[in-house]
Amino acid sequence: MLMRTDPFRELDRFAQQVFGTPAPGTWSKPAAIPLDAYRAGDEFVVCFDLPGVAPDAIELDVEGNVLTVQAERRPAPSGDDVRMQVSERPLGVFSRRLFLGDTLDTDHIAANYDAGVLTLRIPIAEKAKPRRIEITGAATDRKEIQA
Repeated sequence: MLMRTDPFRELDRFAQQVFGTPAPGTWSKPAAIPLDAYRAGDEFVVCFDLPGVAPDAIELDVEGNVLTVQAERRPAPSGDDVRMQVSERPLGVFSRRLFLGDTLDTDHIAANYDAGVLTLRIPIAEKAKPRRIEITGAATDRKEIQA
């Protein structure tokens, strides 16, 4: 049996239930998914924390320049012989929407899910990459004339 010795943890859990996330099965606004985002070379990388979420419970959609990640953490198995002792992990639907810039190639997003982290790699569009422009002009023509 699991013993709890911190009375304030129970008070925090109760306050979260009352003022925070509603009980599973009731209608609520989905909780936000924490993320990190950064640029690495020619791609934009976004990492979402989704611990305890099965890969088949994750939905990834792109519509225009809006990327939506939705995931559902389902309750532990239940039955006649299962009695929950402690239930502190939030359950239900989690969601996050990102508005992507025009400089990203949303047609070639790569997604990987490992160790509870969903990693998206979004290439930078070719039109947004820096490029060198060759300059031509009178100086080039003068060299040819002087030679």
